[in-house]
Amino acid sequence: MLFYLQYLSEYAPILNVARYITFRTAGASITALAIGLFLGPWMIRRLRDFQIGQVVRQDGPATHRTKAGTPTMGGLLILTCAIVPTLLWADLTNAFIWIAVIATAAFGAVGFVDDYLKIVRRSHHGLRPRYKMGWQILIAIAVGLTLLYLTDAQPRPLYNTRLNVPFFKTFIPDIGWLYVAFGLLVLVGSTNAVNLTDGLDGLAISVFAVAAGAFTALAYVSGHREFAEYLQLTRFSPLTAELTVFCGALVGASLGFLWWNSYPADIFMGDVGSLGLGGALGTVALLIKQEFLLVFVGGVFVIEALSVMIQVASFKLTGNRVFRMAPLHHHFELIGWSEPKVITRFIILAIIFALFSLTTLKLR
Repeated sequence: MLFYLQYLSEYAPILNVARYITFRTAGASITALAIGLFLGPWMIRRLRDFQIGQVVRQDGPATHRTKAGTPTMGGLLILTCAIVPTLLWADLTNAFIWIAVIATAAFGAVGFVDDYLKIVRRSHHGLRPRYKMGWQILIAIAVGLTLLYLTDAQPRPLYNTRLNVPFFKTFIPDIGWLYVAFGLLVLVGSTNAVNLTDGLDGLAISVFAVAAGAFTALAYVSGHREFAEYLQLTRFSPLTAELTVFCGALVGASLGFLWWNSYPADIFMGDVGSLGLGGALGTVALLIKQEFLLVFVGGVFVIEALSVMIQVASFKLTGNRVFRMAPLHHHFELIGWSEPKVITRFIILAIIFALFSLTTLKLR
């Protein structure tokens, strides 16, 4: 909405700044942060009034039992902080913005139902895994088909099904219809990886903030012809640049929520937050054609997901566990690391992964 202030610049020249993506990205980020700081206390009180508290796994670390009853479903705050500023500052005629916003809200809705059932049942079991995964798959397929539709847009395609492969400049395969299945893997993998990382106060949201910051930079360079050509990206599209505003809003929303979620947490994000944020990250990766780079940007998320896969596979095949407990952050807790130490060290890793991902742009 504020994007259209530029058309009043003939009456107030200062409003011309609304046409610049960098200005609107900063505006979206600050707006998201402000909403998070302002609405946080109100939401915490409301969740307590409705007795919407965290249900703690009895087989988890003993130190987590004191967290029982802490308000959860704080992801509603995160998504509000991310979506509202995007609608305020972004160009709403941009198809990519709507794809990102709707996909984020849809994955968040699946998480909302899961959280709601946990609270009603007073159990850490929400949606049945097959239903939870099934809805994620349906949303991912819908996103993939939408992107495929945009490859035939007129007067010129708005998207393509080619893949950027890190470190290989000339290897740019076009996978056609298979891109729907590929997009499904990216989105479902991303949502569940973020979900698995959400287990310590401020951990998932901190790591996500770093990843969102990296994607803000990636969206910006991918959407500007000079940068895109210099970095030899698969294509240039002005639509991509507008996603910088969405990513900036994600960063601001993350910081606003982290204010209340930092150790010891006053509120937890719940699945409505983790699935929504994972969906946002995966959708942006698809839209800016940095699908493989998502593995590096979200390196901590990938490690957490792999630790669960390794643990399950090892136990089923050999009867033995590789880690004290999975996901990996719980393993480090059980070997004696304090919760703040685990969080801080994982954030350091996230920053290293994000910086490395940016260096690969010119190496490809």
